[in-house]
Amino acid sequence: MDKPLKTPPPYAITSVDHALRAAAMLQMEGGQTVTQVAERLGVARSTAHRLLAMLVYRDFAVQDEHRVYRAGPVLELAAHSQSQVSLLRAAALPHLHRLVDLLDETANLTIRTGDTARFIASVECSQALRVGSREGMVFPAHRTTAGLLLLAGLSESELDEVYAPERYRDRPGDRPDLAALRDELARVGRSGFAVNQERSERGLVAVGVPVRGADGTPQAGLSVSLPGVRYDPHRLRSLVAVLDAAARALEADLAVG
Repeated sequence: MDKPLKTPPPYAITSVDHALRAAAMLQMEGGQTVTQVAERLGVARSTAHRLLAMLVYRDFAVQDEHRVYRAGPVLELAAHSQSQVSLLRAAALPHLHRLVDLLDETANLTIRTGDTARFIASVECSQALRVGSREGMVFPAHRTTAGLLLLAGLSESELDEVYAPERYRDRPGDRPDLAALRDELARVGRSGFAVNQERSERGLVAVGVPVRGADGTPQAGLSVSLPGVRYDPHRLRSLVAVLDAAARALEADLAVG
């Protein structure tokens, strides 16, 4: 049986949320200065400095001789992973901002790591009722729009490897029904887009399309997230068309870069 949906806490602790987002930035993108972290979180430099100092104290971050903060022992990823994620995120941000300008809904870029989907960039819309930033969050891949898009790009043997039973020996309830998942991925592959209606979080709908590499393989998912009460299925085709245009523009930028 799958894990339950994620539900935001009723009383969010802003300082904790900021610290976790700062840690995710260091892990996924590499070095950050106090100013960069302050701007991304929308906080004062003094607040960002205190957050980073606590991350250093708890070994989530380290500070180098140039006063740049990097992932510490607790968060270390391979250096090449950081650089690839950082480049992809930097290329995607202008397109995410354009999507928000066009659709006035929160836009996201997501990658897959094994059987999980990780949000590496998120730009919130300005509406009072909106989906908040998911940047740095990790969900089961089969429960997210982008995760389905990226899983749909795998061969049968690759999908078998991702969901090999031995990987779930200690958590059998987390393994999805592979036959049902294959059917769903085939539909996603044929349509070229995916829709997530409350599969990852209650009250949330997301629509996404793949961002493909030079070889045509999906390398990320580009999506918009909106409150379910504002989702109109009759707008689905137009949403997909706008997302497709943004994905093609992002692919062109990545090819040049």
